This record gives sequence, structure tokens and C-alpha cells, in this order.
Amino acid sequence: MTPAPFNSFPGDPIPRADCFWLRAEDGLRLRAGLWRADRATGTVLLFAGRTEYLEKYNQVADELNAAGFDVLAIDWRGQGLSDRLLPDPRPGHIADFADYQRDVVEMVIAAQELDLPRPWHMLAHSMGGTIGYAALLGGLPVQSAVLSAPMFGIDLRKLPEGLALALANLLIRLGRGDLPAPGAGGNDNFVLSAPYLDNLLTGDGARWGRAVAENATWPEVGIGGATSAWIRAALLECRRLAALPSPEVPALIALGTQERVVSAPAIRARLANWPGTRLLELPDCHHEPMMERDAIRDAFMQAAIAHFRGHGR
Repeated sequence: MTPAPFNSFPGDPIPRADCFWLRAEDGLRLRAGLWRADRATGTVLLFAGRTEYLEKYNQVADELNAAGFDVLAIDWRGQGLSDRLLPDPRPGHIADFADYQRDVVEMVIAAQELDLPRPWHMLAHSMGGTIGYAALLGGLPVQSAVLSAPMFGIDLRKLPEGLALALANLLIRLGRGDLPAPGAGGNDNFVLSAPYLDNLLTGDGARWGRAVAENATWPEVGIGGATSAWIRAALLECRRLAALPSPEVPALIALGTQERVVSAPAIRARLANWPGTRLLELPDCHHEPMMERDAIRDAFMQAAIAHFRGHGR
């Protein structure tokens, strides 16, 4: 495996991440990162959300390492330092969510080749929850799953889903499918353009500031608004998954009371039809529990680690 870079700031603790390049079946180059625990008793496969990148999860991985888990993560195609899908690197784009499963395949192959300790578990956030849920249905070899604000649907701000899908289809037919969708923020990086007091992701000022610094200093890892093609693909994937039976994997799903990015009703609908799954409701939590204020974040991390340990056979 060819080494890949990992960014850090002066004064940061020396990163434990060992990054390397993977090559997907369709030729795209993907960046993966491995954080090794001193005496690992299992492995967490970390599925990040849209716009995210390996560096963002360094603290999360460190805490999982301290709990005895190796952590393997990947920059999904089209974001982080993985190959972009358009000549313009700024929009967040995908034509079909099935393409993300190619990345999952490479992640699993890497975990096997690295002989990462079992049992394996999945930790997935937002769009990573959509990808991860589809992977679970496809037989992802994990003993348990923790999903943070999984994207089982999108919060469309009272816009009917059918109308959103029709608009995306129209823009694609007009040749604008590769451009940011209306209301998606254009090519601007949300973290660099949104005011902290009105952001949708976190109520923690220090972690928001860290995210701003990362995206300003390492612009190559960030992306802007989602394209109309991404919107169409995401809505169709959420609709497809909603019609399927739940996987036989014990799961913990975290949902914040201040969630405004993904659909809370869609999460609750899936919970009602997923036996053995438990809801962790987080008061005053925005979209990103792992980037929230310490009390919220600690509650999430403790519950996730306990869930993994409870399914460590």
C-alpha cells in the first residue's frame, strides 16, 4: 500500500494515523487511514459523512484506540483527498449511491489484508449511515453498528420529497446535474461560509473553530454544495433502503433534538422496524454528536464504546 498524506497543525499531538492509497475497481484513487491501538481487541470501520475527511476524525479515532479498537476509515470518492468525480473539484457529486459500495469493498479488502483484529464493528455518520446501512444489507462482516444521525432521509424544510426529486431530474435533463443544486450553498464550503451561531452541525464553538481552521488551511480536503445529481441519487437511495427489511445486526442510533440536516421521522420509522436496535436521543445536540460539546459528545462516545463491547464475541 502506497503511503498517503495526513494533515495536522503545529502543536497537535503526533497523529497515530497511518494513511495509504487504495485503488477502486473503477480506477479511482481513494485515501484510507488506519489508527492502531496498542493492544486492540477489535476494529471499528468508520464511515464518515458528506463533506468529511480523515483528519476530522482524529480525536474520535484516538478515543476508540484508547478503548482497545483499531480504526479504519476512508475518504469517500469525490471528497477528502480521494479522487474527485468532476473537473471542478468543489461540488459534492455522485451519480449513483451504488458507486460508494465500491469504496466499501476496497475498505473491507484492506482490513482483511492488514489482518485487523476481530470482531469488526461499524461507526457511521450521516451519509456514511446511508452507505453503511446498504453495506450491512449486503453482508458487511461486522458484529454491531453505531449510526450517528444516519441519512435515512433528508430534511427538505417542508419541500415535498417528490417535488425535490422532480426538480433534480429536471435540472439533470437540462444539463445542470453536475452543478450545485438550488439551496445547496453553491460551490462554497459550508463551514467557511455559515455563521457559527446559525450552523447546523454543532453547538461547540471550539470544535466549530477547529473545523473552520482545517478547511481554510487545507482547502483540498473540503467540498461545497451537493449537485442535483447527488440530490437525486441520495433521495432514490433513501427511498430504496426504506422499502427493504432491516439487517440482522444489533445497532445503536443517535439522534439529536436539534437535528436539521437529516430526516428525524425517517430515522424513527427505521427504528420501529429494526429489531434489537436502540435509540440514543441526545438533548440539545445538532447534526454531529462526535463534534458536539463535551457532555453530549462524551455521552455518545461512551454509549458507542459500550455497544461495541457488548457485541464483542
